Amino acid sequence: MNKKIGIKEVVAIGIGTAFFVALTEIQIPIGIPNTALQPRMAVLAFLAAVFGPVVGAIVGLVGHALGDAIFYSSVWWSWVIPEAVFGIGVGLFAKYYAVKDGGFDTKKIVVFNVVQVISNALAWILVAPALDILIYAEPAGKVFLQGAWSFVGDIIIVGVLGSILLAAYSKVGSKSSNLSKED
Repeated sequence: MNKKIGIKEVVAIGIGTAFFVALTEIQIPIGIPNTALQPRMAVLAFLAAVFGPVVGAIVGLVGHALGDAIFYSSVWWSWVIPEAVFGIGVGLFAKYYAVKDGGFDTKKIVVFNVVQVISNALAWILVAPALDILIYAEPAGKVFLQGAWSFVGDIIIVGVLGSILLAAYSKVGSKSSNLSKED
């Protein structure tokens, strides 16, 4: 797997990161302190599913860090790193989803959602709480509760909004791809 990052990936990283940061302030509270539903997770899943794990990792890492720095004036690294973990997890299966080829059908939607659930579990049930404890000496009960609720919220946001974005893009992308092949 010796793939170089091309211009499309660089553009996706730039635009995706900017969009991710802009969406940082859109949050739906769920009743757990410092934990909310965030539509930006669907954008991260979309970018990772279309462009792969490198784009997913960079957008998750840089987007979350910049969003924290701009809107909260400090970066909470134990939650930044899991965003990159999630982006990598979803992005590892980008070719299988066949989004760019117009092949994001029901079977691929199911696979995407299984992958995003597993990636979210790894990010929010394991990595984030462990880093909260290791880096910030946060109480285990608090961080595992926050992680569990983030996991539930993110699988809903990504499952619904992410699947819709990918399905729509797959339909549009395959049509424009077919037009360029005919020229």
